[in-house]
Amino acid sequence: MSHIPRRLEGKRTIITAAASGMGKAGCELFAQHGARIAAIDRDETALASVVAAIEASGGQACGFVADLSDAKATVDVINAAQQWLDGVDVLWNHAGMPAPADIDDLDLARYRLSSELNLTSAVLVSGEVIRTMRKQRSGSIVFTSSTSGLVGSALSPLYSALKAGVVGLTKGLAVRYAAEGIRVNTICPGPVATPMLYNDFMKVDPRFSKEDNEQRVLSAVPMGRVGQPLEVAHAALWLASDDASFVTGAALPIDGGLTAR
Repeated sequence: MSHIPRRLEGKRTIITAAASGMGKAGCELFAQHGARIAAIDRDETALASVVAAIEASGGQACGFVADLSDAKATVDVINAAQQWLDGVDVLWNHAGMPAPADIDDLDLARYRLSSELNLTSAVLVSGEVIRTMRKQRSGSIVFTSSTSGLVGSALSPLYSALKAGVVGLTKGLAVRYAAEGIRVNTICPGPVATPMLYNDFMKVDPRFSKEDNEQRVLSAVPMGRVGQPLEVAHAALWLASDDASFVTGAALPIDGGLTAR
């Protein structure tokens, strides 16, 4: 049997939104590749389950409970995670949520919450880890944007705006810190089989039923199916690892061809 290299051997890694879906798949996959995982989520019970599964498989992980829509909590938890890790080599900042569908009848409170979680938390989290990465002159940051950050989303133009902001942040940080050994990239998933897809996105546009929204989403994907969380996690793993050592500023679609039309 050929030896499969462990792409993140010994890498001190922070993953946010770690307790379900793509974040959970990433925690488990990154740990299999030798990373030490500081996993952050607001769901304490689900987070504990992820950590236990990693430890049962021989990996190293610690859970940190925080709501990343709260600025102070965000800064505090990232610093706590770095303290446990004794630094940081890799960040996958995966936190996000849907935004309101309507702009002409805007739920301003929900929009502000979505903005805090999708974009402001990305700014705050990356700021804290970049301070450490600059001192060691190395590091890899991966954000989660969306295909909605690359092309317009009829389901939620506001979500498109926020996720396009993540793409812009990625490119700006990549250029600013490339000379200091810090790479910054973002993945742009299309529809992926997660609780958020079925419980939130499929119902976000009240003009259509959940079933109609699901059909609209699937009809836009040339491969004719939704993605799986592990498929996204593998892309994040590659970008985070030294295998992508000459890649920075990229916004990588993982979308079954959705943005290729």
